[in-house]
Amino acid sequence: MADGRYLNVVLWIAQALLALVYLFSGSMKLIMPIEEMTRDVPLPGPFLRFIGVAEICGALGLVLPWLLGIKPGLTPLAAAGLVIIMIGATVITLTAMGPGIALIPLTVGLLAAFVAYGRWRLTPPRGSRRVQARI
Repeated sequence: MADGRYLNVVLWIAQALLALVYLFSGSMKLIMPIEEMTRDVPLPGPFLRFIGVAEICGALGLVLPWLLGIKPGLTPLAAAGLVIIMIGATVITLTAMGPGIALIPLTVGLLAAFVAYGRWRLTPPRGSRRVQARI
């Protein structure tokens, strides 16, 4: 029982940190001029703006559904969506800037994967019961 509480605290810390990272990153993609964003990254500006919106939505999805208890299943889905974004970010960073810098999006992606798995399988929402399908 105590292990579940500690895991829940660790997941909340990870969710809060990730939400801050994605709010900052997504906001910067919406605020920065496109010319400045595309200088080092070989991607179209409108696509980077779309990624910025997705990151902000993902940041909100990491925290709000679980916190408010409204559709808490959206929290692990948001984390899984952010994992997909971070796979792309890792590949782009690896090709454009090298392996050292690519460790940053890789680490953030692994943390998002931890939240997705933790909220999906390890700590189901309060009051929910997992129903096993009978074959």
